[in-house]
Amino acid sequence: MDRCHDTIRAAMGAVAAEQRRAWERDGFFFLRGFAPREVTHAMHRRAVEVSRQGFGWVPEQGRLVLPEANLQGCVGPDAPAEQRVSKVFRLHRDGVFHRFITSPEVLEVATALLGPEVDCFLSQFIFKNPGAWGQPWHQDEWYFPFDRHPQVGLWLAVTEATLQNGCLFVLPGSHREPVHDHVPDRRPGANFGYMEIVDHDPSAAVPVLMEEGDLLVFHSRLMHCSIDNESTGIRAAMVYHVSPHGTVDGTPDSPVNDWLPITPGG
Repeated sequence: MDRCHDTIRAAMGAVAAEQRRAWERDGFFFLRGFAPREVTHAMHRRAVEVSRQGFGWVPEQGRLVLPEANLQGCVGPDAPAEQRVSKVFRLHRDGVFHRFITSPEVLEVATALLGPEVDCFLSQFIFKNPGAWGQPWHQDEWYFPFDRHPQVGLWLAVTEATLQNGCLFVLPGSHREPVHDHVPDRRPGANFGYMEIVDHDPSAAVPVLMEEGDLLVFHSRLMHCSIDNESTGIRAAMVYHVSPHGTVDGTPDSPVNDWLPITPGG
């Protein structure tokens, strides 16, 4: 990223204790204004380019592009691909996405939480177009049957995230609980892969309101969901998941996981 590493390092050092307390107490913390607009704009442009290459598995690119199942009649089947797409997976080897996850600023965060050697195993650009449904309450670790825990999620706001356009909600402290049972999303026609927790009271949840360029760092057991996009604009985000280097993946045939060492010498 086009940022001064020393400035970020100084900022991280100044608030490291506060972040560590938030991580242990709540299971998440924010790094406000983490990425400049030239990075978020470049990510959005590239994700649009990839979505226009076709839906489904794109073998020559090694990517998975999923359509949005529910846009509540906001667009028709002939609308541009970027208006109909839900998520693009497996982007962390590609250009601007690779530069971000391997940048010193991001590695400063990842290694502080996971140790000196870290792999990125999952990445997804989320479009969340107008009319898109939210994702039910879940814990990412349910999807990650690995031999090492936790994993760290890095959720970069590519646009602002508001109550109108479908922001996240999180349940502070829920990362200290075990992984709950998940069942398939009970809404008819829900997006592929959506699961939900039905044995927990989420009434203490708080919204995650973010400006473009803000970074949410969260624990893989943190319960979170998102709400529907009822605005006329997109709520885009780029999300990475990282794990200690050498983690054994219990889902070797996963269509979304792609293990890549990201620390120097990996």
